[in-house]
Amino acid sequence: MRILIPGGAGFIGSCYVRALLSGGYAGYEDVQVTVLDKLTYAGNPANLDPVARHPRYAFVHGDITDGELLADVVPGHDVIVNFAAETHVDRSITGPGDFVLTNVYGTQRLLQAALEAEVPTVVQVSTDEVYGSIDAGSWTETEPLLPNSPYSAAKAGSDLLCRAYHQTYGLDVRVTRCTNNYGPYQYPEKVIPLFITNLIDGLPVPLYGDGGNVREWLHVEDHCRGVQLVLDKGSAGEVYNIGGGLDLTNRELTQALLDALGVGWEMVVQVEDRLGHDRRYSVDSGKIQALGYEPRIGFDEGLAQVVRWYQENQSWWRPLKGTIPTN
Repeated sequence: MRILIPGGAGFIGSCYVRALLSGGYAGYEDVQVTVLDKLTYAGNPANLDPVARHPRYAFVHGDITDGELLADVVPGHDVIVNFAAETHVDRSITGPGDFVLTNVYGTQRLLQAALEAEVPTVVQVSTDEVYGSIDAGSWTETEPLLPNSPYSAAKAGSDLLCRAYHQTYGLDVRVTRCTNNYGPYQYPEKVIPLFITNLIDGLPVPLYGDGGNVREWLHVEDHCRGVQLVLDKGSAGEVYNIGGGLDLTNRELTQALLDALGVGWEMVVQVEDRLGHDRRYSVDSGKIQALGYEPRIGFDEGLAQVVRWYQENQSWWRPLKGTIPTN
């Protein structure tokens, strides 16, 4: 089997690639992996160093908006698992055009290339943010898409294109929508690695607004296991929520990180809230649980592991800190 993984040098995509090539998924021990990545600021070749010399690994530097490139790269693959996307909400507020280009147009070009090359299956990796904000309860996959940021709107657009390519052309496209991820190799603009790396350096951490925004947290390895399960057992045209089962306010998350680094609230600076900041996310994961999914890594265990990783891998993240916008 040959799998094409756009966005495979990013945080989540590289975790999936490393798991595939290390024998982490039963039945895929002989899989051939092609990573296609534009290598934007968040696409880091170092994320793939553990598998860079693997005999079943190939890397292509390129953009999913490039139709000619896709026409060369896509044919011959049995599966596409698409992680390629612009992801950071703050960046989407200041520069929404890049998000529309990659997440909407790029997804359309990729789906068209898959259709023309007769790739049997495409898995599109999306986000719970497409649902908007929910005051109580949890979203099922049938909820309307009500995105509130340019990032989530662009991801909603890509999800709808996936539906359209299935409904119109019969392409086997499956969409996953995950909750907030954390884990090793996460770019340090995201809240958990940002707070960890700041606190390692004795710098304060910024807490948006009153800190009451609620997120559901999922270890990246559990997320990738869910993506793989959808590839193995999911159905064409279906959407699957992948949740972590633990809801935390940003204040509770901040307290956990302060405790893990052995510092107090004097290191926290409350800052003006993000524009259009969704108050609460929560997904109903019953549909993927029916396929046999359960997260394996508890939050306390996972957070301790991640703190150690950033403490022990400063050569990975220190060069990246200077690329994070400060506005």
